[in-house]
Amino acid sequence: MIYIYALIAIVMFALCGWLLSFATRHYSHVDSMWSLFIAITAYTSVLFTDDLSSRALLVLIAATLWALRLSLFLAWRNWGTEDHRYQTIRQNNEPHFWFKSLYIIFAFQALLAWVISYPLYAAVTSARVLNWLDMAGGLLFLLGIYWEVVADWQLMRFRARADHQSSVLQSGLWRYSRHPNYFGECLIWWGFGMLGAASGNHWAWLSPVIMTFLLLKVSGVSLMEQTIHSRRPGYAAYVHSTNAFIPGLPKPERANDV
Repeated sequence: MIYIYALIAIVMFALCGWLLSFATRHYSHVDSMWSLFIAITAYTSVLFTDDLSSRALLVLIAATLWALRLSLFLAWRNWGTEDHRYQTIRQNNEPHFWFKSLYIIFAFQALLAWVISYPLYAAVTSARVLNWLDMAGGLLFLLGIYWEVVADWQLMRFRARADHQSSVLQSGLWRYSRHPNYFGECLIWWGFGMLGAASGNHWAWLSPVIMTFLLLKVSGVSLMEQTIHSRRPGYAAYVHSTNAFIPGLPKPERANDV
């Protein structure tokens, strides 16, 4: 029943986001709400759990750190502009998109976030003592958030320079992977999955599997690389020399063949 309460709280928050779109006249703020949707599951579970375990505290700290960091970063990045993805969705769903956006954007993301947040619910409501899987999950989470923060910071600095508008970032973590920020996010979710599974609930493994698929095939790597070639002419050579997702050494001999 606690998990259902979390869904109700997430849907109410999504409704607030939909109402906000009438004032902002765009929909990019749902990106900033995504991580908060998931954190809501952790906090709702805390409200309805009598005795909080060490695992619950560990998950609360991790979820808060991850959710606030990602939400604030995306709010800053999207401030005053609408992501081209939402512009496309709007064009494909007129007329009355103001109403359709309620279920196409906000309700859909709320429901998806609720499903994916299952490991947080499992971890917070468990009374099991900590075990080796908690330690592994915690370490993987820390590595993931370090990787994601550093990658986002390096990309932010690169894009701030006017002479980099059509260039490709190929230094720092971006030298070893074309999407280190998504790789870091993936590690975070496998960390959450381990923390959930450490509670004895093996359904928690489903969330990192879904997130890995989404990052690779739906909203991450695949979506980004559909349009980036036209905006950054050097990207084809970068693709040829650098792994898409899992970090690895660059392949200069292959790059020279282009």
